[in-house]
Amino acid sequence: MEFIHRWLPGTSDRVIFALHGTGADENDLIPLVQALDPAASILSPRGRVSEGGANRFFRRFAEGVFDQENMREETEALASFLVAAAAEHGFSADRVFALGFSNGANMAASLLLRRPELLGGAILLRAMVPFEPEAPLDLSGKRIFLANGTHDPLMSLENAKRLAEIFWSSGAEVEHLVVDAGHNLIQQDFVAAKAWLST
Repeated sequence: MEFIHRWLPGTSDRVIFALHGTGADENDLIPLVQALDPAASILSPRGRVSEGGANRFFRRFAEGVFDQENMREETEALASFLVAAAAEHGFSADRVFALGFSNGANMAASLLLRRPELLGGAILLRAMVPFEPEAPLDLSGKRIFLANGTHDPLMSLENAKRLAEIFWSSGAEVEHLVVDAGHNLIQQDFVAAKAWLST
């Protein structure tokens, strides 16, 4: 497989596809996932792009300005990795939930918009719009949880609300949590995401 990754088998049929933020790696989100759903299997890849030595899932030209061609290529590579992992470990796409933070959340959003058949849903922590879809999407049956901070210096709340609108208008079941925080995660994010995942 093309991505350095960790696979931790669980006791349920749910798989959490954990996508880290800029500068982290495949180990970063595992404690969070285990706290959210101790029974889930975890597939956690490392982003293949390096930005000054910091791992990312796709390139950017500046803060919030994404290299769209690279994002498309890396999304397709990650999709192929997920398909191969599903074949190897015997899990079903409708039981896969992406969990991404920051850059990883943006990659998970790109995956949902480009290859929705590979995910049952997603938890997107501090995500923004990766790109505007050119054609209508059918995300019916997908469950999506977004959490954004009111004073996040890296992305506007308006942008985050636009992402929720894209998902909602495509037929997804969307819950959008807005917390009194910046780009950092707080306890309220965790409590709400855990409750959402358990329903």
